[in-house]
Amino acid sequence: MNTSIALRPLLRKTAPFLIIGLLAACGNSTQDRAAGGAGVGAASGAAVGALFGGIGAIPGALIGAGVGGATGAVTDSDDVNLGDPIWR
Repeated sequence: MNTSIALRPLLRKTAPFLIIGLLAACGNSTQDRAAGGAGVGAASGAAVGALFGGIGAIPGALIGAGVGGATGAVTDSDDVNLGDPIWR
C-alpha cells in the first residue's frame, strides 16, 4: 500500500486546522503579524495547492498570502498570546 495515498484522508481533515493555526503568525506590531501571516499563508497555500492539485502551487500561494496577511493584520497582541518562553 502506498503510504502517501493512505495519509491523504488524514491530511485533508487536519490541514485546515494546521493552516489556521499557522496563519495567526506572531509579531509585535500589526505590520509584523501581517507580514508573518502572509509568509506562512503563502507557504501553506503553495503546499496545499501542490499536494491536492486543482489550482496548483502558485495560485495557492497567492490565495494563502492574501488570507494569511489579512488574518495577521486583523489580530492584535492580545489575540496572539503564546505565554512565556520555556527558557524563562
